[in-house]
Amino acid sequence: MANSSDSVGMIVAEPEPIALDWTKTALVIIDMQRDFMEPGGFGETLGNDVSQLARAVQPIGSVLSAARDAGMLVIHTREGHLPDLSDAPPAKVERGAPSLRIGDPGPMGRILIRGEAGHDIIPELYPLDSEIVIDKPGKGAFYATEMGDVLQKYGIENLLVCGVTTEVCVNTTVREANDRGYRCVVISDGCASYFPEFHEMGLKMIKAQGGIFGWVASSAAVLEALETSKTLA
Repeated sequence: MANSSDSVGMIVAEPEPIALDWTKTALVIIDMQRDFMEPGGFGETLGNDVSQLARAVQPIGSVLSAARDAGMLVIHTREGHLPDLSDAPPAKVERGAPSLRIGDPGPMGRILIRGEAGHDIIPELYPLDSEIVIDKPGKGAFYATEMGDVLQKYGIENLLVCGVTTEVCVNTTVREANDRGYRCVVISDGCASYFPEFHEMGLKMIKAQGGIFGWVASSAAVLEALETSKTLA
């Protein structure tokens, strides 16, 4: 991919606009999995209304399509655990009072277990064979994964981040990335939470204090920036 002024786009964002070199930018889609998005999965076992997350699907799909057209690096993440639960701390498995715990049999297979149907990404946003999928055992995409190595390999400096949930896995990943020196732009309508007020506060925390963790922009703003700059060579 060429690295020139033609590949730089200016995104209208908060707390201020940000210019990104698309050749050094990756789209990171966090945990758009059936276990979180659909009835019968882990999200619903916790007592959540999973329909709250559906609003993020279309905005993510639009940005994903544009990123693919531009030749941008696309990374999908999935939270889940090995079948023997060796990477699932007891404190996580035993927490709360869900109707089904991690590893229990559910309608989409064992809850939050790698390789089960519920662990996989929803069909609307399913990865291409050429795209990277990062399986993570925790909330953040950098903990106990190859994420850092992948970004370094591809010379990535900027992340467009979206997915679910805003205040948990998205926020955790952005904070991890910020500490590692990455510029993060969170796509506001490409994120969602089971709790709308947590979504709003999660975005506010990212862009507060001059963008202490990153920038926040709408999917429309990202699409406009991609459209008005030339596609990657």
